[in-house]
Amino acid sequence: MAAPDHTHPHFTGMMLIAMPGMADTRFAKSVVYVCSHSPEGAMGIVVNQAIDQLRLPAVLQQLGIDGNGQPDDQPVHVGGPVETNRGFVLHSAEYRLDSTLVIDESFALTATVEILRAIAEGKGPRRLVLALGYAGWAPGQLDAEIMDNGWLLVPGDADIVFDRNDESKWDRAMAKLKVDPLLLSGAAGHA
Repeated sequence: MAAPDHTHPHFTGMMLIAMPGMADTRFAKSVVYVCSHSPEGAMGIVVNQAIDQLRLPAVLQQLGIDGNGQPDDQPVHVGGPVETNRGFVLHSAEYRLDSTLVIDESFALTATVEILRAIAEGKGPRRLVLALGYAGWAPGQLDAEIMDNGWLLVPGDADIVFDRNDESKWDRAMAKLKVDPLLLSGAAGHA
């Protein structure tokens, strides 16, 4: 068995908080849950950018899935700019399929139509964020963006991630740092 790589930071299960003044407008004031981070790159889901007027029942109808389990009016999020036509469900870890990526004891990710059928039947996960697309980083790219003060990191928080109030997620995630965002600068402080 290979020894763990302690030289590579591991951000799986963390939330990225976009710094005030984020240069990439697609991620301005965004909160991204990091589903996977390794030397091969990183993948996450933006959890606070709902798509205007797109809800779960419309997605189910488009896929021909009967919503007889009375699925709620769950918003659909912009998960990120990669594979924007592909659906991802970031959800509580009590629900699992063979294809589910279990991230930790609180979070899992499933990207199959089977989870949508389960949700439609009222048999899906207790808590979820439905997203189209994901945020992806090449090897070393996320690490470099964090070092360049593009992102702040806090531990994943299910109450923030799964909350329906998207407008408050960035402020609530920032509050976990106990720092006034107005005092933050995007300039790196390298000596």
